[in-house]
Amino acid sequence: MLDVIIIGGGPAGSTVASLLKKYNPDLTVSIYERAIFPRDHVGESQLPSIGPILEEMGVWDKIEAAKFPIKIGASYTWGRNNERWDFDFYPIEDWKDNQRPEKYEGQRKYTAFQVDRAIYDNILLRHSEEKGVEVHENQGVKQVLRDGDKITGLQLADDSIVRAKYYVDATGVTGLFRKTFSIENWSPQELKNIAVWNYWTNADWAVEIGKGATRVQVRSLPYGWIWFIPLGETRTSVGLICPAEYVKQNGKSAKQLYQTAIQEQKEIASLLKNATPEGDVSLTKDWSHLLEQLVGDNWFVCGEAAGFADPILAAGMSLAHSSAREVAYTILAIEKKSHDQQWLKDRYEEKTRNNIQQHIKFAQYWYAANGCFTDLQQNCSAIAKEAGLQLSPEKAWQWLSQGGFTTEQLGLATFGSFDISSARQLISKFDKSERVSQMKISGFNKFKLNTRGAKPFFLGHLENGEITQVPCLKRGQQVLPDIGYYQTMTQLLKQTSDIHIILANLKSKIANEVHPAKQNLTFSACIQALEAMAQQNWVECKVNKKKPLINIGAAESRHIRSSAQADKAIEKSENGHIIKSNI
Repeated sequence: MLDVIIIGGGPAGSTVASLLKKYNPDLTVSIYERAIFPRDHVGESQLPSIGPILEEMGVWDKIEAAKFPIKIGASYTWGRNNERWDFDFYPIEDWKDNQRPEKYEGQRKYTAFQVDRAIYDNILLRHSEEKGVEVHENQGVKQVLRDGDKITGLQLADDSIVRAKYYVDATGVTGLFRKTFSIENWSPQELKNIAVWNYWTNADWAVEIGKGATRVQVRSLPYGWIWFIPLGETRTSVGLICPAEYVKQNGKSAKQLYQTAIQEQKEIASLLKNATPEGDVSLTKDWSHLLEQLVGDNWFVCGEAAGFADPILAAGMSLAHSSAREVAYTILAIEKKSHDQQWLKDRYEEKTRNNIQQHIKFAQYWYAANGCFTDLQQNCSAIAKEAGLQLSPEKAWQWLSQGGFTTEQLGLATFGSFDISSARQLISKFDKSERVSQMKISGFNKFKLNTRGAKPFFLGHLENGEITQVPCLKRGQQVLPDIGYYQTMTQLLKQTSDIHIILANLKSKIANEVHPAKQNLTFSACIQALEAMAQQNWVECKVNKKKPLINIGAAESRHIRSSAQADKAIEKSENGHIIKSNI
């Protein structure tokens, strides 16, 4: 009998396998994959959170050697009008045109890849094989054998039976364990979209940044949106997303709808004027969803099989890699008996479900608030109604922040792959009045910790193959971790309630402990942690009329700004000569 069987050899499955073998080489691990790699797969745009996981797996250098385009951000027409704006992970005017391949360091820690999934997924699968994982391709699972909530074996397509101590479902949309155990699968009715796409040869890139860096292009249409993602020097993925109901009522074929969309979006059409499509278009349903149960007696669900958030946030692969990493660490900890098994399973399920749900909520807001969807206003209103969402900046932020800010990166205040400041700036991009959303801590100067009614609680911190219990406070669904920037702010708040003293002490602490290049980012992260604590009532905000108030908004930054502002910054930059725009 094997130790672990993983069904599915995509990024989630290979991540689980590689990390298990890295930290416990004695484990016997097998992957069963019904396809033969390499094979094409949609979902090519990544987020920076994948980088450290690739580095931990030991596969970063192989991915970098494949020379996938470097994603420094994305360019959108989305929100209150059709003016282009940019969201850069790293300010484009500061980009250094380094020789590739590079190590995972410096500016590359703030970027992502745009990957040809046929190549990327195969690299990951072969890497797990090199780590000692047995990989069985062209070998699907015919039936899951079970005794109640326990899996007793898998009947393969050739009718042979394989058994293991643990089983992992990384089958993506197939959802093998969902079907086996009849698990409820929540899917917001109004985020049931379809995706139509094709690959193009020799398309122009919208922006060329040095040796292989660029931005993804997202363009709104009255009835949906187009993605444009360079995957290599000559191959580009171009796709259309629109509501399934619109497609049904429109009456056009998928190919006709796709061709019309490209013709109507003049910038995308111009980039494809010298390009050739590869064969016919592909079509798939593109439904956001979340399973009600992700863990059982001896089984786990991860990756897209666990849940999926609409691709507008480009979070699909990030959620797949991160949930797979969580599964690997959970199995390692169960094997070591380092923590209570039920606590380990509960923390995996709660963290993963919260993370996916947070991304789905943000996607609901993106769609509901997009004024460019002029043919879909009824659908946008239905999304808002179904979600219980009001679209004014403050009401929207209250709704979005209900689930808290600590689900994805412990110790860092984030929401749906965005830090709090960026998320608020995005909301202001969508508001027709162009109001800038103020932080809750603005207009006050006295802050007092409020831990009334809170109970001790533990979250898990993952590092070097170990899960360390991090003490926290929990009140209802809100959690205050004693780690990272939250810990820093909690310690300062225990010393004084005067924000001016708090800020002075914070600046002194950062100056003494943090590298100069990271001091501004660290200060911003601490302020965002304070904001998150205020949002969740861990901090009471008051006014001392004898002292000045603080005023912190979500103004334009070098990460989120209009394309015109970004172009001006490039013109003034000494690095402007390495950047070429084709639109």
